[in-house]
Amino acid sequence: MNDEIDYKTNPLHGVSLKNVLTEIVNYYGFDILYAYLNINCFKTNPSIDSSVRFLKRTDWAREKVEAFYMYEYKNLPRASDEQFELSPRDRIVPAGQTPGEPAELSLEDAEQLREKREKRSAEYDRGSAKQYGARQDSGKSKHQNIYGAQKNDRELSSSTSTEDKAGVDPWGKWKK
Repeated sequence: MNDEIDYKTNPLHGVSLKNVLTEIVNYYGFDILYAYLNINCFKTNPSIDSSVRFLKRTDWAREKVEAFYMYEYKNLPRASDEQFELSPRDRIVPAGQTPGEPAELSLEDAEQLREKREKRSAEYDRGSAKQYGARQDSGKSKHQNIYGAQKNDRELSSSTSTEDKAGVDPWGKWKK
């Protein structure tokens, strides 16, 4: 049985982060990168070296740049759900998919995308969080504990015993 996975179909295989960033910056520039990725190292005194240092230390930002490289710059089709769970460097691109021409991006398109994301985020915060499986506050008091018991401000400020702490801190009665 061959356990070795062929990553050679991945455009990131054998390419350093510095080369990836250089290619993207030479084609799009730092303004487009900041507009699409919203990573501050592309806005404040941007340079290849400082951005590479930041991206090497910050996994989420590096993965965001690598995904941008694969799906915008190399213009590959979107990854399947199981491949999407992996970091961009670990993804396997099917043999029939070859990189294409870089996508044409503009600051206006980036602004529209940002507005769309803000709108989706606002809808999520407003109450459609149920749809995404997140916990939602349904107008409960800020002093309501996880068991549904409420305490008023006076009771909260005077609570010192472990029994009273249990109303505020669910682990309070186990703490010594």
